[in-house]
Amino acid sequence: MSHLTRHRMPGLASLLLSLSLCCWIAGPVSAAETPATEPVQHEFILHNFRTESGVVLPEARVVYGTYGKLNAAGDNAILLPSHYMADMNGYGWLIGPGKALDPDRQFLITSELFGNGRSSSPSNTPEPFHGPRFPVTTIRDNVEAVHHLLTEQLQVRHLRAVIGFSMGAQQAFQWAVSYPTYMDGIVATAGTAKTYGHGIVRLESQIFALTLDPAFQGGDYQAQPEKGIQAFSLIWTGWLYSQEWWRRELWRTGEPAGITLQQVMDKYRKEFIPGADANNLILQARTWERHDVGQTPGFKGDAEAALKSIQVPVLYLPSETDLYFPVTDARYEAAFIPHCTLLPIPSLWGHPAGAGEGPEDGPFLNLQVAGFLATLPLLPGR
Repeated sequence: MSHLTRHRMPGLASLLLSLSLCCWIAGPVSAAETPATEPVQHEFILHNFRTESGVVLPEARVVYGTYGKLNAAGDNAILLPSHYMADMNGYGWLIGPGKALDPDRQFLITSELFGNGRSSSPSNTPEPFHGPRFPVTTIRDNVEAVHHLLTEQLQVRHLRAVIGFSMGAQQAFQWAVSYPTYMDGIVATAGTAKTYGHGIVRLESQIFALTLDPAFQGGDYQAQPEKGIQAFSLIWTGWLYSQEWWRRELWRTGEPAGITLQQVMDKYRKEFIPGADANNLILQARTWERHDVGQTPGFKGDAEAALKSIQVPVLYLPSETDLYFPVTDARYEAAFIPHCTLLPIPSLWGHPAGAGEGPEDGPFLNLQVAGFLATLPLLPGR
């Protein structure tokens, strides 16, 4: 998870809805975090889209943004799939002058996950799939929908790379397993190819806290279950940054002098995900917790075999202090990937480090991503 969104809470990086997992850090958005250009918004509609659960959505909508243009050779497209509750603005930390991605040279596509409230979601889909009746969509469902979008609407025959943070990293790994020759390489920051037991327990605890609010009414609420959403948000906050980040009181970054820990906690609890819809929060949490590349058809639940099947170079950038996607899980997975560079991000900023949240994280990530892309060979047989 991921999250940074575009509503940056005071002191949160505007990564949240802009970032992916609820990565909100305190403070105003700095120029370094603001993309030089805004993406152009588009929408792609799939008719009679069959999800992995077997449910068929009459219309499945994917909202996405584009920067730049596809060149004549068709070899400059890069996909940046969104993270938890994020929108198409979630990669500003990587895009713009002096950064790894340049819209003047590359065609950048930023796709939005099902369940974010803009692409098809519990909150915006008519009956019989409104609210709690919306099917649980998997990472593979999202990858399949975006593959249709790229090949049918944008006529992108091949990607230079898939670059993803958090749930975007989950998608990057899935792309490499599902479509092994469709890109030249992938970059995964602060996200793994499978959600392991500890992460599932955390996500379930957040969902449980939210649904205990009597106003939730089994998902058929008349008004948002605010107390449940606040409980969900506070639990999420406890895992967002490292223990050392909290001990050093780095939460003071970008905050007014004299602010107290209680005030910071109250802000995260009440403002962590502005305008959130409870069913959307739950849907994307379920998408996250169910991810496993081993469940890709042909691998019979064997995640190690799926990782071994990856053909393209992989730049794997876990955060050293991530509590959502621990670096130990990344080390375990990297051992099975044939062409993998594992490079932990040296940061105290926990999960948000994977979206450039800390003062040194952005420069580190941009340097590594730019270097990886510069040395990335074109896939043989292109």
